[in-house]
Amino acid sequence: MHKFGTSFIGALALVGSLTGCNDLMVHDEEQVTPLNITYPAAFVVNGLDNTIAVIKLNENQLAETIKLQDAVAPHHISISPDKTTLAVAITSTDLSGGHGGMDESDKSFKVVILDAVTGLVEQTLLLPSMPHNAAFNAAGNELWIGQQNKNSGTVLVFDTSDWSIKSVITVGKDPSEVTFATDGTLAFVANTGDASVSVIDPSSKTVLKTLQVGKDPVGAWPATDGNMYVDNESAQTVSIINVASTTVTETLELGFKPGYVAYQENSRELWVSNATDGKVVAYQRGTASWIKKAEVATGADAHAIAFSSDKSLAYITNQGANTVTVLDATTYAKVKELAIGRMPNGIVIKP
Repeated sequence: MHKFGTSFIGALALVGSLTGCNDLMVHDEEQVTPLNITYPAAFVVNGLDNTIAVIKLNENQLAETIKLQDAVAPHHISISPDKTTLAVAITSTDLSGGHGGMDESDKSFKVVILDAVTGLVEQTLLLPSMPHNAAFNAAGNELWIGQQNKNSGTVLVFDTSDWSIKSVITVGKDPSEVTFATDGTLAFVANTGDASVSVIDPSSKTVLKTLQVGKDPVGAWPATDGNMYVDNESAQTVSIINVASTTVTETLELGFKPGYVAYQENSRELWVSNATDGKVVAYQRGTASWIKKAEVATGADAHAIAFSSDKSLAYITNQGANTVTVLDATTYAKVKELAIGRMPNGIVIKP
């Protein structure tokens, strides 16, 4: 049963640049047998299998596999603040080689909303352009989705109570990840097409600043140290944005193409995946510069990084190796290697 989002007409009136979006609809997806994921779990998106692998964290074993209906190339996944709901971006595009120059023709773009316990699909949001991810705000009452338009990108803000559109925000070219600071006070959109990051007030939905970063930024990743860390693919750098001042304070030169950035708050380390060499590199801020502490081989096309709730373990998805590597986050020793499906990319932890 198809229905238009109730705020769609109002959104068009507010932003005339969102033309050709009459295909933006919400519909119910075919249900499957419910699961019972009441245990701590990692949800990993398999981009080539069109599935979500569920890892039972207490055993570090593959426990379930959720098949996504009518989905091609799912990518990143997020979880609501109350840990009850998952959102998966369906890109219909192989992003493993990089995120610049997206092909928007004749493809099915959507975000799938699932129950985090049963694994059942609750809604599917059909979209006019490719979503790289979908991010819940701090209250969990909104879902923000970037739209990769060539000339001027947008962020669609959905009301999670009825999946209607609340706002349409104009940002830069080819927005990729939409993320929030750890305290939820600001939203950040990485505009891959014009090497910038849009800083947005989540309350007023206004763009406060546009910050220049390195070439081909993909995501501004939140950290509890008060910064956002932007992985710039082609520039092979990480731009560091201070949340309080909304300024780029530093640039970390990597010498490799980053796949993802995650902050390990217990050791105050910055973990960056080296997609080209299949490694994870850990950095720590010294007195005058960043110091490389460790470099660990994980698997071909190392991508997303997630830490367990107590930060004792790190989970790295290896798109080319079709595995998830589990590392001791203190000693960097390999704990386990899990074969979970083809082209695993996005990962999120449910405690």
